[in-house]
Amino acid sequence: MPATTIDDILVQLESIIAEGIKTNSRIGYFAALYYKVTANVKEGIAKGQFQNGPLMEQFDVIFASRYLDALNAWKNKQPLSASWQVAFEALNNSSLLVLQHLLLGMNAHINLDLGIAAVTVSGGQLDNVQKDFDAINTIISSLTYQVLNDIDRVSPLLSLLGLHSDNQTSILIQFSIDNARDGAWCFAEELATKQGADYNTCITQRDETIKQLGQQLIQNKGMIRFTIWLIHLFEWKSPSRIIKILHEAVKKKIVVGG
Repeated sequence: MPATTIDDILVQLESIIAEGIKTNSRIGYFAALYYKVTANVKEGIAKGQFQNGPLMEQFDVIFASRYLDALNAWKNKQPLSASWQVAFEALNNSSLLVLQHLLLGMNAHINLDLGIAAVTVSGGQLDNVQKDFDAINTIISSLTYQVLNDIDRVSPLLSLLGLHSDNQTSILIQFSIDNARDGAWCFAEELATKQGADYNTCITQRDETIKQLGQQLIQNKGMIRFTIWLIHLFEWKSPSRIIKILHEAVKKKIVVGG
């Protein structure tokens, strides 16, 4: 059933997480991360952190539903955005780092879905959602370090990526939540000016660009490729165990903090 509330979204994410744990599938990686984000948005609405709480809930539901719909389409072999196709096809690639799988999901969801959700919920009047758009992205950014700490537990050599901080060709290093957010807003501003066929063309063109960015997240060369291989060598290999680690911190927070 289509989600209409944030609680509906959380229930569906829990189902994906449980599926990932039960089937030992990487499908639960991004769902665990996204559960953390969604739970924090719900908490932010309850605490009045957004300018328009009810509109923010609609925003969140529309935004999250794009991921859930894409996943459902992929499972049922139906058409879906090219950027999500790259992310889901990578789930079968056991040589990728946990970080790469998470970034692939974030790439499709922030760089493509977020702008579309902003235009949809605002009816094209982006001024009505700009402050809350920035607020939800502040939440996403604030969770980055928490997530990296979680990943460090399952990928103890992940810090080796820092050795390539001057390597401007590495998309793993260049990928930034702030850059993605800014790009998503620029995309939303462009999309808000389009109608009819031009609206769909704008989305298709953006999707193609984000697909290519996703492919770059997978295809690394030279020394960083060797570094990723070395990190992967010592990374946990059980998706079920990894999903539990990614998910347990937010569950504990909800149980303790209510």
